[in-house]
Amino acid sequence: MKLYEKTLSEKEMFRGRIIRVHVDDVELENGQPALREVVDHPGGVSVCILTEQNEVIFVRQFRYPYKQVLLELPAGKLEPGEDPFEAVKREQREETGTASKNYISLGQVYPTPGYCGEIIRLWACRTQGDAEELSLDEDEFLCTERVPLEKAVEMVCRNEIPDAKTQIGILKTARLVEQGLL
Repeated sequence: MKLYEKTLSEKEMFRGRIIRVHVDDVELENGQPALREVVDHPGGVSVCILTEQNEVIFVRQFRYPYKQVLLELPAGKLEPGEDPFEAVKREQREETGTASKNYISLGQVYPTPGYCGEIIRLWACRTQGDAEELSLDEDEFLCTERVPLEKAVEMVCRNEIPDAKTQIGILKTARLVEQGLL
């Protein structure tokens, strides 16, 4: 098996500020035609920030698609041409008022591979010094919250944190702490 689909044509259906949607005609590996609906997204970054007391710094914000407030790790989308590592430091500073010197890459996540090409790059770090004032985007409203890492892991396991990037970031960070690497 080749496990490959050949793109025959692409038709743009929508282009917005953040996403682009297109419908592609493809040929399956058995030669049969099929349609694929695809969302193009510039990608994002997220960071699990630990304090010296092993507290995770979260943000709480309203997420319109779900019509609810979610507890999440600080995160943001990449700007065109932006380096992901510089973006994660920017998001950390803007959303939590903190900075770090040493970061550990937690890899990348494909949050919805069935229809969206978004890739989220994850990091973990420890804060340095006191938090400064937040520097949020004009349309961004959130508040920060600190939760002990052990409790955050329990919250993930009890399904109290539904956000995928946050679950992955917390569990990978906890493993690094257990191994003495962070």
